[in-house]
Amino acid sequence: MSVHQKSPRRVTTHVLQAMKAKGEKIAMLTGYDYSMARILDEAGIDVILVGDSASNVMAGHETTLPITLDQMIYHASSVVRAVKRALVVVDLPFGSYQGNSRIALESTIRIMKEAGAHAVKLEGGFEIQESIKRILSAGVPVMGHLGLTPQSIYKFGTYNVRAREEEEANKLMEDAQLLEELGCFAIVLEKIPAALTEKVSKALTIPTIGIGGGPAADGQVLVTHDMLGITKDFQPRFIRRYLELFDSMRDAVQHYIDDVKKLQFPNESEQY
Repeated sequence: MSVHQKSPRRVTTHVLQAMKAKGEKIAMLTGYDYSMARILDEAGIDVILVGDSASNVMAGHETTLPITLDQMIYHASSVVRAVKRALVVVDLPFGSYQGNSRIALESTIRIMKEAGAHAVKLEGGFEIQESIKRILSAGVPVMGHLGLTPQSIYKFGTYNVRAREEEEANKLMEDAQLLEELGCFAIVLEKIPAALTEKVSKALTIPTIGIGGGPAADGQVLVTHDMLGITKDFQPRFIRRYLELFDSMRDAVQHYIDDVKKLQFPNESEQY
């Protein structure tokens, strides 16, 4: 049993800051429902991200854009009910914060009150600073997200690595420093060069969480369904599949079907 499994302490933004100071890496995974969140929490995960990636892995959409605020609240409330230790961070979905800081605050308040979340995450830097300021002014912790920002996929036109060129890398660094100055407690750095991840992580006092950005970030995050091999079609190089549950679960279902059709389930000990 790990130290995390033995420790009952609740993970907070201050705990994450202390982890960075000690050089202890932060482990983060996505969660969208009660059953999975309970497993993640009991395993000792530090942060559960209720990601708008639920749009892809739970609802089957091509992008994260279609998921609504109501749907995010539903997923987040399911996760919060399962969690005793992990910090639960919830993505503000597309259209719930961009361009209007009042709407951003209203969206955040709904997530905090109706779902019981601990923090929210927003994509972007300079462009959304007014929304971040307003949310922080209400006392809600904010996690930033820079690099590949999936809600802007139609602007980028591709899921390729971001900030390879000097101009974009410089802007990312400026945005990261701005997010820290505004008061964000951590920043996700998605799909950027490993050297840039290291540079940003060393420049900031707040933790960075990498996905597809190499090992130098202060922590790592993956989509749980990718890490467990429940999804099959999405195979970028940064995903490590710790299990192949799609195959195992399909085989189990086929075994069940076979038993039912051959009258081998239920047997005498499985009836009243």
